[in-house]
Amino acid sequence: MRSTWLLLCLGLLALTLVRAEENEIEDALSDIDLDENDEEFLLLLEEKNKNHDVERENEIAQKLAEAQHKLLNPVVEVDPCETMFCGAGRICQLNKGKPECICIPECPEESDTRRHVCTNKNETWSSDCAVYQQRCWCDIKAEGCRDPDNAHLHIDYYGACHESRTCDGEDLKDFPRRMRDWLFNVMRDLAERDELTDHYMQMELEAETNHSRRWSNAAVWKWCDLDGDTDRSVSRHELFPIRAPLVSLEHCIAPFLESCDSNNDHRITLIEWGACLELDAEDLKERCDDVQKAAPHLLG
Repeated sequence: MRSTWLLLCLGLLALTLVRAEENEIEDALSDIDLDENDEEFLLLLEEKNKNHDVERENEIAQKLAEAQHKLLNPVVEVDPCETMFCGAGRICQLNKGKPECICIPECPEESDTRRHVCTNKNETWSSDCAVYQQRCWCDIKAEGCRDPDNAHLHIDYYGACHESRTCDGEDLKDFPRRMRDWLFNVMRDLAERDELTDHYMQMELEAETNHSRRWSNAAVWKWCDLDGDTDRSVSRHELFPIRAPLVSLEHCIAPFLESCDSNNDHRITLIEWGACLELDAEDLKERCDDVQKAAPHLLG
């Protein structure tokens, strides 16, 4: 707005100067006695000056309009990579002006052991960047891939790997029940802190008042919460938020989550998630917050 006013002031100043010059000429001529021929000549001269003044005014107005247009409509160069999502272990770069995702070429050196991570293969890596980079290399079969299976490498938890207790048969058998209770308790705590969306608040209220919906609503809520890219399945990478905080407390969490991927395609559907929690598939309607305008349906 300030720039616009400045332009208007400059324009008015230019026009004022032109008018002032005209007035000075008229005042000077009024003091001179002229004959008929002189007056005719001066009229022609005056007409020519007026035409010249109009041209100057038009030129000034055009320049002001161009300057104002540039101020109000600046040319902004948009980086095509700004709207390109590449995912963990990849970065965007331009190739002949077009954005493309490539594996991150280099990870920073990490000397702090607190940056170490433990993978699903119980291997300690120097950083999460190194894990994601390795997974990317193996995914595209690049030279830096150490093992083709690393295409499915993911982080179990932060910190160096430690020896965990063995999850025996009885513990694993009872784990689905404890997991169901834990999911419901987390959902209820978030509702009490008003940290759920309105839709999930309604689901939590339904679970509180209808015990037949208690476990299934909590299971559906968590599955939707984990499905970060909303592709209607949860990848092993997307399981990280639920696996990492529990792995040091629940020695059965890793084998439990592994068992949820019944067809071993590295993705867990809602039906697989429900079966893992020993819930009836008929109770597992897809009720994710982002698809409520569509008709609920079963996912398998």
